[in-house]
Formats: sequence, structure tokens, C-alpha cells
Amino acid sequence: MEIRSNKYTVVLLPGDGIGPEVTDEAVKVLDAVAAGDGFTVAYQTLPVGGAAIDECGSPLPNDVLDRCREADAVLLGAVGGPKWDELQGDRRPE
Repeated sequence: MEIRSNKYTVVLLPGDGIGPEVTDEAVKVLDAVAAGDGFTVAYQTLPVGGAAIDECGSPLPNDVLDRCREADAVLLGAVGGPKWDELQGDRRPE
């Protein structure tokens, strides 16, 4: 991988269920790689999926999507779960 900068912005979308646990571990790996290769990562954690429905009323709020577009990378965890199974159409976390 060619490093073009020494600082990158990553939007973390932990999601639901096991998603936050998986993204936490992925951050540890990414931080270790960054330390070894001489770059840094700034993280911004935002809601997506069921967590976003609960917090914002939408599974992918427009401001979250905008920030994803501005970031160098996006790390997405699992979304959805039994809590939101009854939702229909574009209201579903997935």
C-alpha cells in the first residue's frame, strides 16, 4: 500500500449486535499498522443501522452519509437485529 499522507480520517460505523465489538478490534489492528508504517488515523464514530434508527430515526442519516463521503475510509460493522425485525422497507437497518 502506498502511503500518500501521514494522517487519515476514518469514519467508524459500529452498527448493532456484534458490530461494535468487531470494529473495536479492527481499530486495534489499524492502529498497529499505522504505528508500524508511520501514519496516524483519526476516527469519527457515527451511528448506522438500528442504532441510527433509535438515535436519529433513519438507518443512514444524511449527515452520516455526508461524513462518510468526506472521509478517507469507512469501517462498517454489522447492522440489524431482532429489535428492528418488524420494520418495513427503507426503515430496516440493513
